[in-house]
Amino acid sequence: MLSLADKLTPQQRSANMARIRSRHTTPELTVRRIVHSLGFRYRLHRRDLPGTPDLVLPKSKRVIFVNGCFWHRHPSCHLTSMPKSNVAFWEAKFERTVRRDEMARRALQELGWTVLTVWECETRDVQSLAGRLRKLLKSTNMKFS
Repeated sequence: MLSLADKLTPQQRSANMARIRSRHTTPELTVRRIVHSLGFRYRLHRRDLPGTPDLVLPKSKRVIFVNGCFWHRHPSCHLTSMPKSNVAFWEAKFERTVRRDEMARRALQELGWTVLTVWECETRDVQSLAGRLRKLLKSTNMKFS
């Protein structure tokens, strides 16, 4: 049965949602290409670290999270919309995600890691992102987020 707000059946919606990847996304691949071209080597998705960072640079103790603006609630981003149906569910889900991200960030910092978050919308301007990553990764003392 279709709801007024959704033009897809629950099965079609479920199939669409199941196709959304959490790893090896286009934004993540963009960041990986840039970081590699800057001469940095990294490990992917280390599950032994809090939050399972997307890129881990063990030599410099830096991690990079590549977050989707919608799922991780990028503040003031046009990609951060709120679904119109089942609002209470989505608000709770997004709140848990943001809280989990912050807990992972703090845990990593307490372990001595420097954490960088790259947002999906930032990957659309590759030149700007490359400049930012170059500046932040090549500096030895700079803390960033």
